Amino acid sequence: MPPLKIAVPNKGALSQTASDLLSEAGYRQRHDSKQLALSDPDNGVEFFYLRPRDIAVYVGEGQLDIGITGRDLLMDSRASADEVRALGFARSTFRYAGPIGAFAKIDELDGKRIATSYVGIVEDHLAAHGIDATVTRLDGAVETSIQLGVADAIADVVETGSTLRAAGLETFGEPLLASEAVLIARRDGELPAEFEVFRRRVEGVLVARSYVMMDYDIKSEQVTAAVELTPGFESPTVSPLHREGWVAVRAMVPRVGAQRLMDELYAIGARGILLTDIHACRL
Repeated sequence: MPPLKIAVPNKGALSQTASDLLSEAGYRQRHDSKQLALSDPDNGVEFFYLRPRDIAVYVGEGQLDIGITGRDLLMDSRASADEVRALGFARSTFRYAGPIGAFAKIDELDGKRIATSYVGIVEDHLAAHGIDATVTRLDGAVETSIQLGVADAIADVVETGSTLRAAGLETFGEPLLASEAVLIARRDGELPAEFEVFRRRVEGVLVARSYVMMDYDIKSEQVTAAVELTPGFESPTVSPLHREGWVAVRAMVPRVGAQRLMDELYAIGARGILLTDIHACRL
């Protein structure tokens, strides 16, 4: 049976976090950044380390089965690949920007020149809104294109906005796209059986990152109130303690808000409250 062929970003903001995710999912990862491919026969997979912008093309053409890339890069490529799952890291927002006070809404881009590194996204967005503008591809910092007279506005990834402000620019209109790292697969191809195992492993890691295990002791008469606070993923585990009238409760709880939840449990009488990291799970 041929291995599942997986594309992984070889550099940039996606690279290290993607490799960490795969390592936590139990897959071998390269230790040399110059290594272009890595076989993991024990798990039935083979990894290929590629430029993030090229990954959707390779997957869409069927040369590779699946890949990790940015949603923005997937959409910009117009490749025959689809997003399978959002991965929750490398989040960014894609927006239009122009000189301060020059634009208030995207309709005002009609007849203007727009510089961007993401021509596919911008052209598709303009077409969807019936705007006729000239889109110019620039690789690298597009903020200077307005000052140098190449463009009237730009479209780019915006994180804090500090780079735009330093260039005398401001965003306008609604965001074109909210991007993050995504798992993609070719659109019409049949995936090897190993894909389902891979998907479950990755999802197990992502869930584990979002939850912690909470253990606490509480009087039996307070169990109902406590379980309302910690219902668990399906149902909490409740076990009798040697101390009469007390039980031990174990439940998965969201990592966000876990400290507040500990306070609420303590307030209703829970004691010995512990939080433990979850490294992986299958649900």
